[in-house]
Amino acid sequence: MDDGRTVTIHEVAKRAGVAVSSVSRVLSNHPDVSARMRAKVEAAAKELGYSPDPIAQSLRSGSSRLIGYVVRDFMTPFFSEVIEGLERVLSAAGYTLLVMNGGGQPAQEIERIALLKQRRVDGLLLSTVVDSTPRLRKAVLAFDKPVVMVDRDISRADVGRTLFDHVSGVEEAASDLVALGHVRLAMITGAPDVRPTRERLKGFRKGLESSDRAYRDRVEITGAFSASFSRAKTTELLQGPARRRPTALLAGGVQATIGVLEALSDLGLRAGEDISLVVVDDLPWLRILRPKISAVSRDPAAMGRVAGELVLAQIGGATPSTVTLPTRYESRDTSQPLSVVK
Repeated sequence: MDDGRTVTIHEVAKRAGVAVSSVSRVLSNHPDVSARMRAKVEAAAKELGYSPDPIAQSLRSGSSRLIGYVVRDFMTPFFSEVIEGLERVLSAAGYTLLVMNGGGQPAQEIERIALLKQRRVDGLLLSTVVDSTPRLRKAVLAFDKPVVMVDRDISRADVGRTLFDHVSGVEEAASDLVALGHVRLAMITGAPDVRPTRERLKGFRKGLESSDRAYRDRVEITGAFSASFSRAKTTELLQGPARRRPTALLAGGVQATIGVLEALSDLGLRAGEDISLVVVDDLPWLRILRPKISAVSRDPAAMGRVAGELVLAQIGGATPSTVTLPTRYESRDTSQPLSVVK
């Protein structure tokens, strides 16, 4: 039956010839229901086209079956892949994912967290623009449901974390560049007060300092997760005095990569010929470029799946835990010896 109007639970009870309370028990999967009763109610509901009211179900059960995710910028390809992995795990478990864009603004992210609390989501995931401010810690403390940080850290023991091992991949890349003879190296990446930036810089330093080859200059540029910032800083860096100009460059993140490539194009420079280049995040569109760009890769969809599993586990009563996923460096055409690019 489908005449466009809303079918009520009372009509289902009447069609099945049972009490409304019996219909309610069947539809809420109550264990104390006979197979015969369940079959009668389900048949009546299907015949009438009855769809349970999710708000009413939420009020009765105390569960909204909603998971909130506040993300720095969901237009970034990396986060799109995280969301895909998350949605796959959560939908399979009967949950709906609510994604809210923080717009790269800490205040807006705090507002989004408060809004998700009002929506009574069963769990919260966070990929904020900064990861350990007093306001963020206060907001997380006030959130009385499971919380999982997605490649972010916070000085609290009662939240889950799914992290990338940024250090190992970047360290390997920096070590390779030094082994290729480079003595002036630079890294351009995002905001300094967020975990991926801190860890990438740590890997950059370790890769240089642990190498058998000496290097003279190390330049670290941090500031904003934007292509315009990286483009301006790369241009400034490569137009500086020749004796201080880096011969190898690491771009830490998607927006940094875009900005660096734009700057090289502006200056008429070619990666792998005029400068060695390694990017962090091996995005699909990079693979069609020639020369092939060396990259530190990670699996954002896997991070989404793990984050979904962690928040579901916490909803089920598990203790918050931390899972760290690997990164790996792949040397390609743009990692060239100093003798080639100088």
